[in-house]
Amino acid sequence: MTGSMQRRLFTTFAAVALVMLAPLPTLAQTAAAKNKVVFQVSDGDPQKWNLALNNARNLIDDLGSDTVDLEIVVYGPGIGMLKSDSVVGKRVADALKGGVKIVACENTMKAQKLVYADMLPDIGYVPAGVVELMKKQHQGYAYIRP
Repeated sequence: MTGSMQRRLFTTFAAVALVMLAPLPTLAQTAAAKNKVVFQVSDGDPQKWNLALNNARNLIDDLGSDTVDLEIVVYGPGIGMLKSDSVVGKRVADALKGGVKIVACENTMKAQKLVYADMLPDIGYVPAGVVELMKKQHQGYAYIRP
């Protein structure tokens, strides 16, 4: 065996050894990782809202509330479903109690002349819904638009 072949063989064995010695994530570290999901709801259609809320509930039921970080971002015509007289208000309240974060776009509220007193209790607010979606995607959230 030539010196060049010996060096290549040694380099290959060294690389394999380094890969084998690299720390692997423990089960606890893997289990601690949350599934991050952001939903966009910009439609004022109650059927779309019910679909989004069903999807959120199914996700939490399947994966467990302790392993899911789920946010529903609402803007445009969808904002009407977050008003205090919303036909899906009870379902929104149930989702909030179940660990879903639901946020309203303040830009849309301003354009529609809505104030916080017009809205369902316990929802959150973001300055701009589209920017919130972009930020969440940059943070590794899966994006879903039912």
